[in-house]
Amino acid sequence: MTNILLVATGGALGASLRYFIINIARYLYPNLPLGTLFVNILGSFLIGFLMNYLENKNVSDVFIRYFIIIGILGSFTTFSAFSFDVIELLNNKKIFISLSYILISVSTCLFFTYIGYNFNKI
Repeated sequence: MTNILLVATGGALGASLRYFIINIARYLYPNLPLGTLFVNILGSFLIGFLMNYLENKNVSDVFIRYFIIIGILGSFTTFSAFSFDVIELLNNKKIFISLSYILISVSTCLFFTYIGYNFNKI
């Protein structure tokens, strides 16, 4: 039961942070989905970093795994917002921007997950 509460509480916090950041980015850059891209890159880095941390430290992983990784970062990063942005760009006939956004999002998020995972080795 405790794990469910940690995930739910973290999820509410992560979703709220995502909403806040995406709206700031939308205000600053109304024609580009930079908010979703930013939260996905940042979240990917933090997930990789925390995965490595849990793997290499003797700490209780319950709080980090359920509250931070699954709760906060799971709702902070979002494939559904990414998908929405891509479809919105396609519907507005912005094919090149849409394809670029897909390539940049997938490659940078995977790269930053790797960087986060290997952060202490850099």
